[in-house]
Amino acid sequence: MPPRNEPVWESTASIPAYSPLVADVSADVCVVGAGIAGLTTAYLLTQVGKSVVVLDDGRIGSGVTAVTTAHLANALDDRYYHLERLHGEGGARLAAESHTAAIDRIESIVGREQIACDFERVDGYLFAANGQGEDELDLELAAAHRAGLHNVAKIGRAPLAWDTGPCLRFPSQGQFHPLKYLTGLAAVIERNGGRIYAGSHADVIQGGQPVTVTTRGGVVTAGAVVVATNTPVNDLVVIHTKQAPYLSYVIGMLVPRGAIGRALYWDTADPYHYVRLQSLPDGDHDVLIVGGEDHKTGQSDDGDARHARLEAWTRERFPMAGEVAYTWSGQVMETVDGLAFIGRNPLDHDNVFIVTGDSGMGMTHGTIGGMLITDLIQGRPNPWQALYDPARKTLRAAGEFVRETANVAAQYATWLMPGDVESVEEIEKGSGAVVRRGAAKVAIYRDPTGALHERSAACPHLGCIVAWNHAEKSWDCPCHGSRFDKFGEVINGPANIGLTRA
Repeated sequence: MPPRNEPVWESTASIPAYSPLVADVSADVCVVGAGIAGLTTAYLLTQVGKSVVVLDDGRIGSGVTAVTTAHLANALDDRYYHLERLHGEGGARLAAESHTAAIDRIESIVGREQIACDFERVDGYLFAANGQGEDELDLELAAAHRAGLHNVAKIGRAPLAWDTGPCLRFPSQGQFHPLKYLTGLAAVIERNGGRIYAGSHADVIQGGQPVTVTTRGGVVTAGAVVVATNTPVNDLVVIHTKQAPYLSYVIGMLVPRGAIGRALYWDTADPYHYVRLQSLPDGDHDVLIVGGEDHKTGQSDDGDARHARLEAWTRERFPMAGEVAYTWSGQVMETVDGLAFIGRNPLDHDNVFIVTGDSGMGMTHGTIGGMLITDLIQGRPNPWQALYDPARKTLRAAGEFVRETANVAAQYATWLMPGDVESVEEIEKGSGAVVRRGAAKVAIYRDPTGALHERSAACPHLGCIVAWNHAEKSWDCPCHGSRFDKFGEVINGPANIGLTRA
């Protein structure tokens, strides 16, 4: 059987349905987005007595949270020695403190609310990729200790059947089932008086006194709004110049229960590999979840080859792995300085807040977002506020800012190039391609019946030409990561509307 082209979470969870908004409502806070950041924020706000309305254009957890691999770690993707260079020793210490606190907060919520989401504490192991020495491990060990993680230790090898060589052990990391966790959070939010509306796209988000969020079914009036949509759909330029979209690929392979030690594993390759286990309900098998092979969104179209390379890498190291049961990909927003943007939206009203820039640490950054924004709305001081401020300028990240800006500018040259094919007759059933028609470019999908579906190929965010993604059957913007389904409907911002009709 071919693998499911979906995350393991989708087939192992029962997600409740929520009705769309069909009338005008009001609340203290409107949260746009029902992923980890949005629902954590809503939960914590209801805990302090705020009335909350949550909007999502899909079901809860249907966005980027659904495609995470759900590592809960204070071993950060961008490495402490790198964060220390960008944010100073104090900034690196606050980053370690906040991610540690996020894992602790998830654990405490799971315990307090009795959420059955497979949460468990596991150790994490960072080992050198093939052909790389120990220098990076030594740099990271010293920086982690300076950041306050004194229990990180260098040991001879990770607890795997193959010899990883020396590695860093990060104790007391965590993992869970993200959709089961969100289902539990949503139930508590409603129990606390919060209201959740699915299938309710936020067409217009307007700050001011009061905030208004307009959907097709009604308007939400609130004292504040939190935009937790992975990347802000209410911001045109500012934030999107400081972060870049990357697609990361994942496979899930069946292994006998207990054949591999339960832990989080990462190597130092670039892009790096990340590994963990998720138990299946049958009691006999785990899913070995392996990710990596990242690339800029919309700038490569070889997803099948990347999944194949992940499988080859895994079979070489985990010979007990059986069939590939799941394949998927997810989008990561990489900020120029390695940390999320959490707080007041720059150049906007003071009651408009955003959570974005997961930087590969979406579950903990999303939880930090809920904790920090709850404090900001409550008017309480928070030691992480300046570190995650969306308006911050990290001068030492100027080189990365220039590189990413140049990469985006180069994508507009696609306007001058020929289409992917010369005529629509070359487009196979179930596939798509961009076709030039005079000065215009058209994104055309041919469905399995042979019917053509045509949309403008210009992304409605800032006009980049979208690219067809064969593996995901989506149109992806190579500039800022907007993604659209095969018919052109928006599925990921910063665009907030679909591709216009050709």
